[in-house]
Amino acid sequence: MELFTPDTGLMIWMFIAFIILFFILWKWGWPAIIQGVNSRADLIDKGVEYAQNAKEQLDNARAEADKYIADARRQQADMLREADKMKSQIIEEARNAAQQEAQKVMDAAKVSIEQERKQAELQFRNEVSAFALDIATKVVRNQMKDQKAQAQLVNTLLDDMEKQNSKN
Repeated sequence: MELFTPDTGLMIWMFIAFIILFFILWKWGWPAIIQGVNSRADLIDKGVEYAQNAKEQLDNARAEADKYIADARRQQADMLREADKMKSQIIEEARNAAQQEAQKVMDAAKVSIEQERKQAELQFRNEVSAFALDIATKVVRNQMKDQKAQAQLVNTLLDDMEKQNSKN
């Protein structure tokens, strides 16, 4: 049983070795281990802080991106409204211009028709007058053999024609 019960001298030496080892660890080992654990804890804390900052920046970036997207959509809607207004205005202006041009064409046609009607009326009067004079001349010649009576009749007819032309 000697194996299971150590000798007192061996226990003392083991106790001395343990105290020396404990002293060495307490003097140089524990501070290095504690420093490593503290630096690792600081590194972890910095990583957590960095992650929180990154999360905040990401949240800010998302909010800013959403703001830019909303602003872009609003600008797009404004542009579409403005384009629609311009389209309506251009269509209205084209419609007005077409109506004005049609009115000008109609007015020009009316003036042209009126001028042609007056010209045709004048030509018709001149032709009727010429025919009437020819007929009257032939009738008067047959009825009047005297030159004096013919001259008086022609003067009367010319006076009547001048009166009629001055009325019109």
